[in-house]
Amino acid sequence: MKFFIDTANLEQIKEAQALGVLDGVTTNPSLMAKEGITGKNNILKHYVDICTIVDGDVSAEVIATDYEGMIKEGEELAELHEQIVVKIPMTQNGIKACKYFSDKGIKTNVTLVFSAGQALLAAKAGATYVSPFIGRLDDISTDGLNLIDEIRMIYDNYAFETQILAASVRHTMHIVNCAKIGADVMTGPLSSILGLLKHPLTDSGLEQFLADYAKGNK
Repeated sequence: MKFFIDTANLEQIKEAQALGVLDGVTTNPSLMAKEGITGKNNILKHYVDICTIVDGDVSAEVIATDYEGMIKEGEELAELHEQIVVKIPMTQNGIKACKYFSDKGIKTNVTLVFSAGQALLAAKAGATYVSPFIGRLDDISTDGLNLIDEIRMIYDNYAFETQILAASVRHTMHIVNCAKIGADVMTGPLSSILGLLKHPLTDSGLEQFLADYAKGNK
């Protein structure tokens, strides 16, 4: 399973990269705004800055909702850096744009996916990644993990190459459960990734080892 971090914060990206397990980054307009990154030129520069930190794919989202606008923005984003993946919404225009970019060899991430049918359309259009938002489904008492399971079955049935990118990951068990059912990628906050390190028996075991060592070396 690939690990992406869902943020536009450069320090958090550097920390995740330093762990040695980071495979990429996802961003969106909300995450950019959270970091105070505004204005087209500043946003484009920030994407490049992210690409210099990580080795893998970096999703950069279009703002336009019309087909022509998505194409214009997407091509501009793709030209920024070879690691850029054009992130487009799961809409009719988004699927058309996905097909256009796929035919051009430009990587895409179809986002805001909430059903298996949407994921099927994205794969048919040649999406590199499809992003089901499992946390947001959980928020409305719907099983987000079940959606991952359904998409995995469909993609395996027809050997689609589109990667399932589990998004809106809220906590560590989301990551573990997505890994169990075959999500190709997860993207979440740094806290969720670091949470995988934690176990009380690890802490107590290490404490005991150190205590025993100290006793034997007085």
